[in-house]
Amino acid sequence: MNTECKPEQLEFQSLGRREVDQRIGLLDRLAACFTDHRNPESIEHSVRDLVAQRDLTGERRVREQDRGNPLAASSTLNRLELGIPKSAISDRYKRIAADNEAMDRLLVDLFLESYRKPPRKIWLDLDATDDPLHGQQEGRFFHGYYRCYC
Repeated sequence: MNTECKPEQLEFQSLGRREVDQRIGLLDRLAACFTDHRNPESIEHSVRDLVAQRDLTGERRVREQDRGNPLAASSTLNRLELGIPKSAISDRYKRIAADNEAMDRLLVDLFLESYRKPPRKIWLDLDATDDPLHGQQEGRFFHGYYRCYC
């Protein structure tokens, strides 16, 4: 069986800013997959805000010196992404921990909720093979995992 490759960009109908989030509550549900051990009195950005990065202009920043800058700095987001559940409660810097199992369940729930009647079977087609190319062949693309053109 041959694989049919379509390099065209898929275009989806515009749903407007934040409309999808309002429909399915994605950001609230994703934020609920994190445990925040930070001192509530020292928090400027909630986990939900960090996940959403809503205040891109920084107009609502608490500290005047931060106003006009986008929400959290990359170091804060890095702490959000790298927090380890077992040590987050005592870690000085990485005090937010993701519950990976909760995020996995969320992805499955979101998928199933996208159907009126959940499918009886789900096929996962995982193809971990690559075919490295050399030269400038038409239709080639760089595969980040394999770090080569395929």
